[in-house]
Amino acid sequence: MTLVKCNNRRNEMPAFSAFSNIFNNYFEREFPDVFRTKASYTVPAVNVIENKDNFQLEVAVPGLNKNDFKLNIKNNVLTITGKKEIEKEENETNYTRKEFSYSSFERSFTLPDSVNSDNINAVYENGVLKVNIPKREEAKEKPIREISIS
Repeated sequence: MTLVKCNNRRNEMPAFSAFSNIFNNYFEREFPDVFRTKASYTVPAVNVIENKDNFQLEVAVPGLNKNDFKLNIKNNVLTITGKKEIEKEENETNYTRKEFSYSSFERSFTLPDSVNSDNINAVYENGVLKVNIPKREEAKEKPIREISIS
């Protein structure tokens, strides 16, 4: 299975990191946060597991509900999106510092031809979205068979 990677620009450029640290120290918040809206874009961590019968994706997304996810397949690419709407607060809470908010994400995975995309299923438990991607019968590993010589 091929993982479609995203760029994390903070890790690419040492100069950006140095500038970001100066900015962070002066304004007491992360440099990229200045340009974000209250709904930020995050990239959840994903484990990709291959067994003899299937692939399994484990996506770490705590704080969401199963209705906050959408999974779709187009041109053999599985896309997982999650979005938690910001709830309007009418109270007069005055935060000194607020570092978390609801967010959205999107991850895409190119599926190999060996999977049975019609039988993909997912379950969300304890902050982890588990996506089961079964392999086609012809792609599953067969036991060793001895061939006689005539």
